[in-house]
Amino acid sequence: MGMFVWIVIAALVLIAVLIIFIYNNLVGLRQNVHQGVADIDAQLRQRHDLIPNLVETVKGYAGHEAATLEAVIQARNNAAKGSPSSGDEQQLKIALDNLLALGEAYPDLKASANFQELQRELADVEDKLAAARRALNAAVARFNTAREAFPAVLFASALGFSEADFHRLDDSEKGTVDQAPAVAF
Repeated sequence: MGMFVWIVIAALVLIAVLIIFIYNNLVGLRQNVHQGVADIDAQLRQRHDLIPNLVETVKGYAGHEAATLEAVIQARNNAAKGSPSSGDEQQLKIALDNLLALGEAYPDLKASANFQELQRELADVEDKLAAARRALNAAVARFNTAREAFPAVLFASALGFSEADFHRLDDSEKGTVDQAPAVAF
């Protein structure tokens, strides 16, 4: 009887160690997902902060393009309030493309050093945002794969690990976008 008890105890200890390992691994992977969400949020904030400066620069050269400027401001405000998956960010991208197209219609604007610098900064933010989205998707894929692989699949739900979503940022994880100070050039 004594040998059987030791075997059962050893099996229970082994299972406990396995559960601890699975838990710690999933916690680390979940943190990577949270970091990816935070990185995207930071890039969105940076994009939103550039917009008032870009609009003010364009106003100086093409102030009569009020409809385009209003569309950009409205899209920025909607994107700042909504979730990134709501389509507001896509509307903002379209409005920004229309605003940047004004550079072609107004040679003085296109030649403006301020406009060129803001265009470069915006392109840089867009590149960083795309990279952050790829990193988030990779982190989500790693987390979901680890969660669904055997033996973690036996314990993940019981330990409180639910599937991470590729397509949506949770509103509680998305920070608020601060208003950028208006800068007139």
